[in-house]
Amino acid sequence: MELPPPLRQGVDSLLEKVPLPALKQAAKALSDRYRAELRDGRLHMGEEIAVKAYLATRLPATYAAVRTSLDALAEARADFQPKRLLDIGAGPGTMLWATADAYPEIEQAVLVEASAAVRNIGQSLAAGGVGARTKWIAGDATIDLDGLEPADLVSAAYVLDEIVPASLPKLVDRLWRLTADTLLIVEPGTPAGWQRILAARSQLVEAGAHVLAPCPHEAPCPLVPPDWCHFARRVARSRLHRLVKEADVPWEDEKFIYLAACRQPAPARPARVLAPPKGGSGKVLLKLCQPDGSAGEQLFSKRDGDVFRTARRADWGEALG
Repeated sequence: MELPPPLRQGVDSLLEKVPLPALKQAAKALSDRYRAELRDGRLHMGEEIAVKAYLATRLPATYAAVRTSLDALAEARADFQPKRLLDIGAGPGTMLWATADAYPEIEQAVLVEASAAVRNIGQSLAAGGVGARTKWIAGDATIDLDGLEPADLVSAAYVLDEIVPASLPKLVDRLWRLTADTLLIVEPGTPAGWQRILAARSQLVEAGAHVLAPCPHEAPCPLVPPDWCHFARRVARSRLHRLVKEADVPWEDEKFIYLAACRQPAPARPARVLAPPKGGSGKVLLKLCQPDGSAGEQLFSKRDGDVFRTARRADWGEALG
């Protein structure tokens, strides 16, 4: 998956005159903060150079994770056609671009972001490239959500990992109160990210939300640590990305986990593939999360006919059917 051409061109333009050593240093500092999941009161991208380092090294991967999550949402709710987006912790507009690509009919987007440096660059990138009317608001996800209007689609991507754990239930409650129809949360595909999604899922189900994806059910998650639910999307690395990260491989796999929940009862969903398929001669082994709330491996062979052909085409993260 690649960035939309207007976004890629905008990013290239912003980065073309930035010295490589400065990008490398900023990228390392940013990566260290994300890996440590620091919550020291400082913004991860408080300065312009940090934002540009993010654009060079993280934007393609986070865009791919968000866009893939939106695909799963669209598959689960083919009738969902949002007109208004509210994105909390918007960064440089990753969710805005992904939503505009997935739902071209989106008319209005309100983006809440604490960092002025990020807002400025996000506004610059979106100008002329996104058709929806956009409004950028300076605000902290934990304290500045009062006064916002509900939206058809409310999102928070790679946000919960930056919030103090004690503040997460209140934030999830606010997100749900602002959700007129559907809420989408995306997190890093780590065991800790999965635990945050599980906590949000439990809280939302208790509040009356209906799970759309990735789970094909609303029962407790059947996976037990050290196993955890996550998915991956392969992303091509640009030449600049490889230079900044000093990487030889021309691609990376972004691991992520997400939750889509809505106010309407969810339609029946097929099983979800939870791991890379294991293929063999005339057979394929899939790890599946089932609609009955169970999870486990299932072997399909040629004797299963059409079911086998469907299973053979299924990939990690996809619905089986």
